[in-house]
Amino acid sequence: MKGIILAGGKGTRLYPNTIAVSKQLLPVYDKPLIYYPLSVLLLANISDILIISTPDDTPSYKKLLGDGSRIGINIEYAIQQYPRGLADAFILGEKFIGNSNVCLILGDNIFYGQFFSELLEKTKNKLSEKGGGIIFGYPVGNPHEFGVVELDENNNVISLEEKPDKPKSNYAIPGLYFYDNNVVNIAKNIKPSARGEIEITSINNYYLHNENLHVSIMGRGMAWLDTGSSDRMYKASEFVQSIQSMQGFYISCIEEISWRRGFITTEQLSKLGNDLSMTEYGKYILHLLEEK
Repeated sequence: MKGIILAGGKGTRLYPNTIAVSKQLLPVYDKPLIYYPLSVLLLANISDILIISTPDDTPSYKKLLGDGSRIGINIEYAIQQYPRGLADAFILGEKFIGNSNVCLILGDNIFYGQFFSELLEKTKNKLSEKGGGIIFGYPVGNPHEFGVVELDENNNVISLEEKPDKPKSNYAIPGLYFYDNNVVNIAKNIKPSARGEIEITSINNYYLHNENLHVSIMGRGMAWLDTGSSDRMYKASEFVQSIQSMQGFYISCIEEISWRRGFITTEQLSKLGNDLSMTEYGKYILHLLEEK
């Protein structure tokens, strides 16, 4: 399976912070925002990753992450010249995706939970067995602010709504999607919406109308953080700081996850930690080796 991180856009809701810096390069507590969606793909054992961004911001992502070999993965890049909608990721990534299934995650979404890795593995297995598309359902108290999925008693998808006045459920749809390889041709044949974009909702509705859209439910132990505003960025930083200070484990340390997933060896992790040994981040990596 291939993975795509969509890290484009202008981040206008975070101005002036994002006038000169891509939103996904801003810090959420102690690491760049893009580390969090990248860690989700690593947790899903996805090591072939495409980052889609703007012409101005792509060089900064290359400087930060390179080709991924530092942490034992492959990272490629594609440029989105101007915003054309989330589903444009599959058109831009057609060559990269090839004949594989694909996971798309938005670059400003943060997920955390004890059993998240298991949920990702189950979702990948479900996609392999059933094909189609798989979205996630996350319970929220204010569903009218999100895209919402309506389910029957067996958790089958009945309908999708975008910021409904009267939501039919309290399950919001986060920015994490799994699709079979058909998604590329589906995206290429979708008509742009009134705002001129190729909407991810159109992709999901296509699968729904063909009775091949499934849902994975994120339970009460999961946290989903949307960093779409300065207030939400601040709260996300508070959340990460709180968990890390209480537990002593870092959230979304991509070096640690790559090591635990077997993408890099203990010796490689040691070198990464020593390279950053003068920082708290590097000291954490070296502490992992001491515990082992």
